[in-house]
Amino acid sequence: MGEVKKPCKVKLFFGILFTDDNTLDLVEKRLAHDYGEIDLQSPTLPFDKTTYYEKEMGSGIRRIYLSIKPLMEIEELPSVKLQTNALEKLFSADPKQREVNIDPGYLGLSKVVLATTKDYDHRLYIAKKIFAEVTLHYKAKEKSYIPWEWTYPDYREQGSLEFFNKVREIYQKQLKENP
Repeated sequence: MGEVKKPCKVKLFFGILFTDDNTLDLVEKRLAHDYGEIDLQSPTLPFDKTTYYEKEMGSGIRRIYLSIKPLMEIEELPSVKLQTNALEKLFSADPKQREVNIDPGYLGLSKVVLATTKDYDHRLYIAKKIFAEVTLHYKAKEKSYIPWEWTYPDYREQGSLEFFNKVREIYQKQLKENP
């Protein structure tokens, strides 16, 4: 029988889709207030692999990723997803339109996990009507996170992989400093 152990704390991150820089600024401030200092932000990346969100967000959608400095307990992810869903509504004037899409997830040494409200065959129910998906997995030989067949196209992009690999370096240092 395996020994039951508490998992390591993980690195909280947010994948954010936006069209308006002012809204993004407000969202970043709110996320930092609610979850802690932002320790890494990706460059702004184009969101051009799908038109899925254009009906509700319009054209010119861009993506950024943010990682949060304080480490998080894994079991907090469902609550974070519910809170970011509420934030999306707060920042949208029209209930049928979104100004911003905020997807929380966590990074561990071996994987990047996204929280979602949508069930699918590769997603597991975790709690509070929230599912989780392992979106990327780390391969030591490649020294990089690698996508799965179901990984969203924008998470496969070089800029996205570079962000997560940098976050992994920060996370490794944090684990060494506070085991």
